[in-house]
Amino acid sequence: MTTSAAPRVARRRPARRTGAAVARPGFAWAVPATLFFLLFAVVPLVLVAVLSFTSWDGLGSPEFTGLDNWKTLVHDHTMIQSLWLSVLITVLGVAVQTPLSILLGVWAAGRQRNRAVLSAIYFVPLLLSATAVSILWRALLDPNFGVPAQATWLFGDGNLFGRQTSAIGVLVFVGAWQYTPFHTLIYQGAARAVPQVLYQAAAIDGAGTVRQFFHITLPQLRNTMITSMILMVVGGLTTFDTVLILTQGGPGTDTTISAYYMYQRAFKSFDFGGGSAIALVLVLIATVISLVVVKVSGYDTMRSSSEGL
Repeated sequence: MTTSAAPRVARRRPARRTGAAVARPGFAWAVPATLFFLLFAVVPLVLVAVLSFTSWDGLGSPEFTGLDNWKTLVHDHTMIQSLWLSVLITVLGVAVQTPLSILLGVWAAGRQRNRAVLSAIYFVPLLLSATAVSILWRALLDPNFGVPAQATWLFGDGNLFGRQTSAIGVLVFVGAWQYTPFHTLIYQGAARAVPQVLYQAAAIDGAGTVRQFFHITLPQLRNTMITSMILMVVGGLTTFDTVLILTQGGPGTDTTISAYYMYQRAFKSFDFGGGSAIALVLVLIATVISLVVVKVSGYDTMRSSSEGL
């Protein structure tokens, strides 16, 4: 009498996930973002480029004028001055916001007492629109009823908007007051991602807090710093609403930056061809500066350790 052995059930081993099996996300994932970018960025940019070679007052059909708008810009003193002012305000904004954002971001990434409450209060300006912030500071800095009128010992005659130097200072200050929290938030996330083992090893070697900051924290924040600076540059060159509400380009044309000059040409003088040319110049300048920052910093060679996952 023979007995048949029970059939053995083969135990399947889970397939091991190798690096070759991990693929990048398919192109379908990028379709929504690509369509959005084409519809709201590329198409308007192409239309602006076309309008820059025309004469159009907003009514009727644009009339092709060739390079007339561009020739006018080359010899336009206000346009040249507006470009320098745009670059100056952008550079000052980067110089003020970058160190403040880094220091506050590193502090907010720690575990200090009441840190969460203080961080939440500090981030309030980030929740306000640029228009609301500009109206707020316009009222606070009013030369007749604002803070400068009550503290003449500090602000002189109190008219901060009556001189170019003080007016530019106000624009830089208000921009920093509103947007520094945004960049602080970026640095806070980056600082929390720094491996704690680096600080532990440095502490064992006798490095203090200041030395750890300059030799560990700052090098680890390098790529974040570049990203933040590019955002500052693009935001600074395209600032408009703050100038419109606070100074309206004054006194005279002393704070007429390129974005505000574009508004004047297009929507006040009804010269949409000339305004489009100014807009295209701003796009080109912002693109060139961003590419230079990326190339010089080596940011384009950065690779993620999680790429493709």
